Amino acid sequence: MRKAFQVAIDSPAASGAGTQAKLICKYYNFFYLDTGKLYRILGKLYLENNKKINYRLFKNKIKKTKVSDLKNKNLLNNEIGMASAFLAKDKKIRVFVSEYQRKIADNPPKKYSGVCFDGRDITYKIMPKADVKIFMTAKVKIRARRRYLELKKYNPKIKLKDILESVEKRDKSDFTRKISPLKKTKNSILIDNSNMSIRECFNLIKKYINKALNNI
Repeated sequence: MRKAFQVAIDSPAASGAGTQAKLICKYYNFFYLDTGKLYRILGKLYLENNKKINYRLFKNKIKKTKVSDLKNKNLLNNEIGMASAFLAKDKKIRVFVSEYQRKIADNPPKKYSGVCFDGRDITYKIMPKADVKIFMTAKVKIRARRRYLELKKYNPKIKLKDILESVEKRDKSDFTRKISPLKKTKNSILIDNSNMSIRECFNLIKKYINKALNNI
């Protein structure tokens, strides 16, 4: 039986969903889990393992993953991002990653009053009965520039055109994969934040969450 208040956000890469999810969790005292980072952790391990898929190794890695592990800035590497997108298509991998996600979604640490996850299949696969479901997006060039500005802090030589190409490839992979593709569900709220500031987007989301909380 589900106990925690749930906010589920699906979005294509660099839409700002992670930023918004963190703001939501801080404001409402919800537990935050960047689900995409779970696949990036496996993507990093996959590259370190000479691009070999080892299900036992991957499963044990996820089981031992701590929230602090998801804060590793090196996981934002483009190569890791593409590797994670590749692994996310694997049915066996998605099964044990999804199990990890659902467990936390239904039973977050006791000090939190709810959860907010962002990813690609959160609204219909991980938290299908979430109290608030959001599909967040923005124009691809705007998303690419956001990612570029984020990564440039760690790699001054990075080029915007390379980031745009990477985001476009990631979009194609996320939307067309056979297993848990990125899609907007009928009961998800569409938010295009192309022309919104971070604060404007957050204030809009708060309205939907407050409405849902008042209906409990």
